[in-house]
Amino acid sequence: MGVLIRGGTVVNADRSERADVYCSDGVIKAVGTGLDVPAGTEVVDAGGALVMPGGIDPHTHMEMPFMGTRAIEDFESGTASMLAGGTTMLIDFVIPSPQQSLTAALDDWSDWAKKAVADYSFHVAITWWSERVEQQMAECVDRGVNSFKHFMAYKGALMVDDEILFKSFTRCRELGALPMVHAENGDAVYLLQQQLLNAGITGPEGHALSRPPHVEAEAANRAIMIAQTVGVPLYVVHTSCREAHEAIARARAAGLRVYGEPLAQHLVLDESVYYSPDWEFAASRVMSPPFRTKDHQKSLWDGLVAGSLQVVATDHCAFLISQKKMGLDNFTKIPNGTGGIEERLKVVWHFGVNSGRLTPEEFVAVTSTNCARIYNIYPQKGRVGVGSDADLVVWDPKATHTISQKTHHSRMDVNVFEGITVTGAPKVTVSQGKVVWKDGQLDVTRGHGRNVKRPPFAPVFEAQAKVNDRTRPHPVKRTVHLQQTP
Repeated sequence: MGVLIRGGTVVNADRSERADVYCSDGVIKAVGTGLDVPAGTEVVDAGGALVMPGGIDPHTHMEMPFMGTRAIEDFESGTASMLAGGTTMLIDFVIPSPQQSLTAALDDWSDWAKKAVADYSFHVAITWWSERVEQQMAECVDRGVNSFKHFMAYKGALMVDDEILFKSFTRCRELGALPMVHAENGDAVYLLQQQLLNAGITGPEGHALSRPPHVEAEAANRAIMIAQTVGVPLYVVHTSCREAHEAIARARAAGLRVYGEPLAQHLVLDESVYYSPDWEFAASRVMSPPFRTKDHQKSLWDGLVAGSLQVVATDHCAFLISQKKMGLDNFTKIPNGTGGIEERLKVVWHFGVNSGRLTPEEFVAVTSTNCARIYNIYPQKGRVGVGSDADLVVWDPKATHTISQKTHHSRMDVNVFEGITVTGAPKVTVSQGKVVWKDGQLDVTRGHGRNVKRPPFAPVFEAQAKVNDRTRPHPVKRTVHLQQTP
């Protein structure tokens, strides 16, 4: 049975228009007025609300083994939570342990994701290097992965050095894949952590002090320079500070294809949370990079407005307070991660659109369309148009909601946005042409999610990277003048 969304205003990244939307067989069949639809079609009355492409969160960690424990959000609860918030697809990170086969890790995550209730896709992290890793990157691309992440932090665990960055970036260029970086100077972070612990600073405030903006900015600049040397685009995840944003903006102004991704948390929350006398409150906000001061928040918002930053994500990585207490006497042992997959759209709309920073069309761009374009799944995703997947959200810009752990759908026992009242919320969410969220109620099916395969980029991708001429070595023909013996 098809679904007709009637009486709304369709909002895409490029335009808005009053139109109805008819979906059948999981795709959008028609957009317009006076649509002729089959008898028995389910009708959703938008009531003048906005009809937008479902959100895409390109940065999540479901069930991730990390720092001696495991994220408690699984693919079922995580995808259900995102649907309640108007997001209809996530891209999760496959994190091979050091020396683990990339394809074996991809098998693990693919198996865990079979219980997802909505669409998902994968990035794969490069955590070590060998000829086998180089070969398996191609196998991952064949399986629908077109992006590879590199941790420049977490020394002694996930961190890779510059040699691996160079080799992996080069392989990404060959495969038409997009390299990504977690930009923090892991050596500097490690040394700062030791200094702080030696000084007797063991609480969550030490987390922020050990990861100042400078260590992020240095790593972002270094990764951009390596990408430029290799001649490949670059995506910088969870960009949190002004200096890293400025590095991305400079690169883009120079013609380099570099993307920046702020998180909803960094747009709204600041570092004062780490100085709360309530240890549990402070520790529950520990993530990397940490929250910054408000001047950094302004830079991130400015980047979204100016287009130097393109995508808002969450880095949703859920841990219980009991897990956070692993670092009760040592901030370096607090599992890094917070939630936000259900709250992302509400927070960005409230603090972005309602404040006048973003237009509704720009909201669609930074929460859905830009992501679909960057990861090569547009217009299958990220657009309300004929032939696109029927992943939609009917957005009520007047609805109010107070965010709370008591009402969210995550397995987390804390919500970092606790108590914030937002205006603007999803009235209806449609996934694969099925109404899955309506009037505050979820109607989802375990295992209904699909693994969305993302093809490699076309050859023009390499040219668009603004390749440094020196990355195309060729022999120089020279005339050698031999000195004759008199």
